[in-house]
Amino acid sequence: MQNTHECIYCIVDMHAITVWQNPVELRQAIRDVTAAYIAAGLDTKKSIIFNQSQVPVHAELGWVFSCVARLGWLDRMTQFKEKAGKDKERASVGLYAYPALMAADILAYKATHVPVGEDQKQHLELTRDIAQKFNNDYAAAIKAAGIEDGQFFPQPAPVIQGPATRVMSLRDGTKKMSKSDVSDLSRINMTDDADTIARKIQKAKTDTEPLPGEEAGLAARPEADNLVGIYAALAGTTKAGVLSEFGGSQFSGFKKALAELAVSKISPMTAEMRRLTADPAEIDRILADGSRRAAAIATPIMDQVKDIVGFIRS
Repeated sequence: MQNTHECIYCIVDMHAITVWQNPVELRQAIRDVTAAYIAAGLDTKKSIIFNQSQVPVHAELGWVFSCVARLGWLDRMTQFKEKAGKDKERASVGLYAYPALMAADILAYKATHVPVGEDQKQHLELTRDIAQKFNNDYAAAIKAAGIEDGQFFPQPAPVIQGPATRVMSLRDGTKKMSKSDVSDLSRINMTDDADTIARKIQKAKTDTEPLPGEEAGLAARPEADNLVGIYAALAGTTKAGVLSEFGGSQFSGFKKALAELAVSKISPMTAEMRRLTADPAEIDRILADGSRRAAAIATPIMDQVKDIVGFIRS
């Protein structure tokens, strides 16, 4: 996408602290994620990459949107229910309200397209609701600012691509793959070595039936569907294409092929990540440069928001 669009990539360290983080580990995680983006092919000259907390507009606009969003909207967010679990009274206010900050991450740049996984589509719909309500609530001030159509914030569209729009846990095909899962066997980390990747795939949960010959046969088989989707994404093909090759095969052979493919794709990125993280000062320089470039876009937009809302600024 960086060859066809003006792209902004944000390391969301403010979202990270919606659950408690060890400060030393958080600082390292910010650098690790930055290194992963670059190792995966992001060109820091073509695209902007930065960490959220270095651009104050995110927090400022996030508060404005917290005042625009309605409690009923946030109550419907399934991500909060999943993360908070049964004891939601002990969850942080930030975890509950973070979709408003996510809306600010997007609309601070008046983004028109947002690449997301299937699980984030609901949050993007909320972003569109917040944008529309802001436009409606402040319609007169927006028109007074010279925006005749009244659409200060755009309606961003989701970009959901590829056969693996939601990668699931290797231990439970009904749950999303997540670094917060207690079992390291549930996921493939960008820092895993070749042996670890192969072992995790070999241990991935499956059922006893061979792979089906058609995609419809994956409907009631979440673990099989997940592994086929991962293979298709890594191979740059479709689930149907994978099944045309492996349909009727037992999982033992398919897992071996998947492990080899995953290692061939991920190991070069892992090596590049290690090279990059060995020089944290360079990563910090990249983030600082990206933050300046991001702020140059977001700050004038936030200044307009302050004028529209009625704040006094110097």
